[in-house]
Order: sequence, then C-alpha cells, then structure tokens
Amino acid sequence: MPSSHLLAKGHKYFFHKDSIILRMKKIEFFRHCIDDRDIDRAATILRSIFLTTGRAVQDFEQKFAAYTGQAHAIGLTSCTAALHLSLIALNIGAGDEVITTPMSFCATSNAVLHAGAVPVFVDVERETGNLNAELLDAAITERTRAIIPVHLYGQMCDMVKIRTIADKHHLHIIEDAAHAIEASRDGVKVGQLSDTACFSFYATKNITSGEGGALTTGNAMLAEEVRMLRQHGIDRGAADRYTLRYEHWDMPLLGWKYNMDNIQAALLVGQLERIETLLRKREELWRAYEKSIEGMSDVDVLRTAEGARHARHLFTVLVPPQKRDSLLWALQNRGIGVAVNYRPIHLLKYYRDNFRFKEGDFPIAEEIGSRTISLPLYPYLTYEELSYVVQVLKEELNR
Repeated sequence: MPSSHLLAKGHKYFFHKDSIILRMKKIEFFRHCIDDRDIDRAATILRSIFLTTGRAVQDFEQKFAAYTGQAHAIGLTSCTAALHLSLIALNIGAGDEVITTPMSFCATSNAVLHAGAVPVFVDVERETGNLNAELLDAAITERTRAIIPVHLYGQMCDMVKIRTIADKHHLHIIEDAAHAIEASRDGVKVGQLSDTACFSFYATKNITSGEGGALTTGNAMLAEEVRMLRQHGIDRGAADRYTLRYEHWDMPLLGWKYNMDNIQAALLVGQLERIETLLRKREELWRAYEKSIEGMSDVDVLRTAEGARHARHLFTVLVPPQKRDSLLWALQNRGIGVAVNYRPIHLLKYYRDNFRFKEGDFPIAEEIGSRTISLPLYPYLTYEELSYVVQVLKEELNR
C-alpha cells in the first residue's frame, strides 16, 4: 500500500533502524484534563478587560488555600518562583546552605543558587526515592539555614521526622510539592509542618495551566511579603491600582515578576474542583500498572510508605541500567511516550563543573537515576493503552 494512502488515513509512522512500525494511535506520555468548562472560563477572561492578576487569581488562591488546609495561598508563575521567593522571604542567601535531594528536577537546587545560597545534597531512600531523613544530621553545619524536601512522584517525605530534626537545629523547611498537591502522610497534609509549600501547575502536572505555580503558608507576614515580591516588590497590584480610584504605589522591597494571571487561574479553578475525581482515576490506573507488572523479571517499582496518601503524579519503573536507554527508545519507536524522572542533579554538567560532584557521591540517587523510566499516567489513559504499554515493556525486556 503506498505511503500516501496510509497518511491520508491518518496513520503515524515510527521509525526503528531500517524498518517502519505502524500504529494507529500514539500513546502520549501525558494528556491534560482541561475540559470545555475550563476553556469557557478562560475565554470569559479573554473577553474581559482585565487579564493579569485580579479577581480570578484571588478566587483560585482562596480555593487552593482551602483545599491544602493553609491560611494563605499565593498564585505564581511556577514552582521554581515559589521556591525562590520562599528563600528570599526567609532571608536565606549568600553564605547560607540549604539541604535538599539530588533526585529531583534541577529547579529545586537552582532556586537555592538564584537566592545566592549553596545547595547541599543528601542521598535518598532506596525504597521511595525521597530524601533520607536519617542522613540529615550529618549534613547540617553552622551555615545550614533550611531543608527543602521534595515529595518525589507524589509521595510525601517523612515530614514528622524532618520537622523534628529542623526544630532541633532551628532550621526552616520549604516543601517542594510540585508533584504532590493531593498528598498526605501520617495524618499530615503538605505544608502543615513547614514554613512554605511550593506547587507546580506545569503542562504535565495533575492540574495544569501550561505554566504556573503557587506557594502556601500559615504565616501572614510571610504571605504578605511574597505577594509584594511576586510583583517587583511594590505594595499594590495592578488590580488595586487601576480598577478603583487610582492610588500611588511604592516599592518597599526589590522583587521579581512572578505573578499568576487571571487566564491561568481560570483554567485551574475548575480542575481544582475535580481534583479528587482525577486522583481516583489515576489511582485505579496505578493499581492496574502494579498488577500488570507484578512478577515481571528485571522490573522494580518504588514503594508507597505506610500511612501515605500518594498523589500518583508519575508512575516509574526501575529496569537494569544497561537496558534503560535502549528500552526508552524501543518504547518510543512503538508509539509510547516516556520520560526519565530524573537523572540526579549532582551529575549534571553545571553541578559537576562548579561543585566538583562525581559519580559515587550519592549512590542510591544515582542508581535510581540510571534505572528509571516514567510511563504514561493520566486520567484519560485507557486500560487498553495501559495493557499495550506493559506488553511492549515486557516484549522489549525479553528481546
């Protein structure tokens, strides 16, 4: 059959060496859950006069604070912005050290560098991939000012233990909860045992506005400072300056341009209302994955800790390191979207060159980083698609 006829039918080609593998439909790594109601809300904003930070952002902030159980939520441009402003508002900067994990996206430690401080890595737990609280004491020095635990893939770190250690050494805690809006552990929700919690609404997150983030806190003074810092450090936002009688503004602080806009908020508020329904669907798919790969040779999965409510953001499998990259490519060649979350931060070129990190510094993070593959997981994934992913994984492992 001529290729033109195939293309006319809407087929897609996936190339593997000299052969062509044909599939009717690509299984994307991620598909968002923005629906027509969300689009209608955003369209209402676009048809209005005011697009930047205003009432829609305030509405989302109030609902997000209520969902997370925090007194204050501040809408921002990214989780990175939330991490950065948390450090600035807590007066952490030049000469200070911040302990975090190498098993995360580089934004976590980059935010520390942007604040002028130095990231200090500790290794992770083998069973969960999360920051190993047992290693914190040994990493704390007289320059340590804060700990940034990362709730990897949607599972909270042991915040009770981390809070105890932080209190003993008089340290701040900033939670990187980019993966973990819905998570809790030991009866504690994200943000309840920290100074701030930082969230992401990036394109592949459980709720998304394409880009975007938020910071939550129980500290009213810190929240007010972050609200100013997100808009250059000025004391009145655009909504305050232009929707009522004009009032002159001042700039008490040197800030950044990190404010969420009304369009992003309009996309998010409906997803937040559906967040528990979306989580239940991902939970069902997660269980189906676990059951399907149970007993499969050369495949391991990380463990969900007892007493943890997992946000089910990323489903990852661990495969032999010598097979990982070839498996990635084989899955892609057969129409399956995949990712690696993550290669450990300390082995990235910038960190190697500037901090002299080397292989062997954090062996468990390195092991996970060399073995991990993230598979498609989102509420619109069908069980037929999931079965195909597992089938291909099994076939390629046995090749």
